[in-house]
Amino acid sequence: MRGLFWKFFTITWLMMAASIAGLFAISALLDVGPLSQDIARQQRVFALDVAERLLAQEGEEDAKSFARAARAAPQLVELSISEIGPASVCGDIDTETMRDVVADGRCIRVTSTTPEPGIVAGTWPKLVPWLSALIASAVSAFWLARYLIRPVAYLRHGLSALAHGRFDVRIGDKMDGRKDEVMALAHDFDASAARLQELQEVQQRLFHDVSHELRSPLSRLQAATGVLRQNPSKLEAMMDRMDREIERIDGLVGEILTLARLTAGSGDRAVQTLDLMDLLNEIVEDATFEAQARGIAVSHDRAAAFVAEVDGELIYRAFENVIRNALKYSPDNSRVSICSQIVDGTLRVTVTDEGPGVPVSELKRIFQPFSRGTDAAALNGFGLGLAITRQAIEQHGGRVTASTAARGGLAVTLEIPQATAHKRGGAT
Repeated sequence: MRGLFWKFFTITWLMMAASIAGLFAISALLDVGPLSQDIARQQRVFALDVAERLLAQEGEEDAKSFARAARAAPQLVELSISEIGPASVCGDIDTETMRDVVADGRCIRVTSTTPEPGIVAGTWPKLVPWLSALIASAVSAFWLARYLIRPVAYLRHGLSALAHGRFDVRIGDKMDGRKDEVMALAHDFDASAARLQELQEVQQRLFHDVSHELRSPLSRLQAATGVLRQNPSKLEAMMDRMDREIERIDGLVGEILTLARLTAGSGDRAVQTLDLMDLLNEIVEDATFEAQARGIAVSHDRAAAFVAEVDGELIYRAFENVIRNALKYSPDNSRVSICSQIVDGTLRVTVTDEGPGVPVSELKRIFQPFSRGTDAAALNGFGLGLAITRQAIEQHGGRVTASTAARGGLAVTLEIPQATAHKRGGAT
């Protein structure tokens, strides 16, 4: 990054220096000198003119008095007044440093003896402005290069940190209050880093939860085999238990694979043209039949037909997971309400139960894998149903939200847009 900084600095400064050199060359050709030298020259010429007039009109004594006064002035002007001969020897001399004047029949010469600056002293005043401009341009180029290159260095550091798996790095707070595109880029980087950090945490939590969920049935299988070794007469009972644990492991692995495919967006989707209301009614009928044993009433406020091109299996699982989840957590002799509406070309299905509900702070967390309510430990399930539902609905361009129901239960709303259902379903 140092190489880029010095390249940028050198190019910027050389461009400024070339501009200053061009101006210097033009001023030299046009003989444009510093203002102080012009003033000194004008003072010298003015003093000679005054001394010349005094000699011609007032006499030599007045001229010498003026010369003494000019020598004592703040702006020193040295004048020499001397007689060089009769009037006949006077020539036509009228320069910036010497004048010949005829006075009282004599030739008197007035000379400016103020020393001319040397080569260095004469050249230095001309160079000072240009050297100052060169120094100012170097400072400006350095500041500009630093201002533009430093964010690139921060971004490079951040990307290097991401490449090494450190997703907690942030660079937005190092931009010194900038309000330009670089600041927007820093905010985008921070958002990407935060998302990667979140995904890493989700992945680590998923590994932990999967290992925990698998360890429990495997431990029970191990215990069953231990019982069989000690008491072979319990073979039939232990075999039944082992079958149940194997089925549980198989179901868990299947749920995990389904969620993994949905999350990665991989696999071919079998898209069909379906009336989602018919699909929903089929699930509601099965749920109503199962809920009778516990005295749970299931009602469905059905909307009109909603035909869309979707992956029927995914949408079926999404509806079924939410409705069965509502039945699972509903107490006996309660009610589960299902309301479907079509709003602006979007199917909105809301499932409300009268169960214990979920705290507001945990409403978003219930859609994460292996996330279950506080009362879920005593119930069957892996905590993957709502996570699969969210992925399935989002694959079709929709969204899933949860809220607290008016009567204290949980309300889950699924939205599927008709216009984008085919595009999202076919693209995955």
